[in-house]
Amino acid sequence: MTLSELYQKVRRSLMEKEDAESAAFIARQLLCKVTAKTKEQFLADRQMYVSDDAFATAEQLVKRILADEPLAYVLGEWEFYGLTLMVNPSVLIPRDDTCAVTDLAIQQALYLGENPRILDLCTGSGCIGLAIASRVNDAKVTLADISRDALQVARKNISANKLSARVSCVQVNALEEPPAFLGKFDMIVSNPPYITTREMRELPRSVAAFEPRLALHGGDDGVEFYRSIAEKYRSALKPGGYLCFEFGMGQGDTVCALLEENGFTILERSRDYNERERAVLAQYRKEA
Repeated sequence: MTLSELYQKVRRSLMEKEDAESAAFIARQLLCKVTAKTKEQFLADRQMYVSDDAFATAEQLVKRILADEPLAYVLGEWEFYGLTLMVNPSVLIPRDDTCAVTDLAIQQALYLGENPRILDLCTGSGCIGLAIASRVNDAKVTLADISRDALQVARKNISANKLSARVSCVQVNALEEPPAFLGKFDMIVSNPPYITTREMRELPRSVAAFEPRLALHGGDDGVEFYRSIAEKYRSALKPGGYLCFEFGMGQGDTVCALLEENGFTILERSRDYNERERAVLAQYRKEA
């Protein structure tokens, strides 16, 4: 069977649950992985024959997709902000929504002075912090998470993207006081868990069965982590430091109120690519 014929077979199988455009995209992604080819090589080599092993592997990957496993986990990697990141079920899949908070953080980080210290709290794969480090050349970024498994993924992503000189990892709990060894940061950026208890029961299978609950559940009201970070982690900010949050749909007013209650001034609220309000940048009041 040629690569082109296998592609058509995979695409038809995927159309059991995907529309034609999505099936075509996923089929190309899967076959590039199976054959270790780039997209360009895939197009150039479509009349070449594939091995029996490649055929069998492709069939297994299609079964995983049809069982609702997210494509990113099947591939083992995902693109975010121009970076290729390793992902597995220990970390959330980076989504385009998160570009909103990443954009806000990068725009502010560029004006923080020389060698700014930035903390990416609840980092998961490290996607936000690594994106900042890749665009702010002198930033010293710390990726922090409570999950050891997530930090293992983050460390691999630091290394794979050649950012080890300026990016490090540390295990901390965003619901507890920050340990003194963290020191002070010019900016804290976070995409914490924000799904409510009720919403957790309504998640689609592709999320509920595969993505980590630890990174999803934000307490009964969905803002448990925002409340804790705004109150406790302000002590980890330098005077006049910044806090940048991603939040869920409809949570903007509540998150901003929590920030203001804890001495922050709201500087900007921004929207994602779908025009949903998604992120906020705030500054902690300067000490006298």
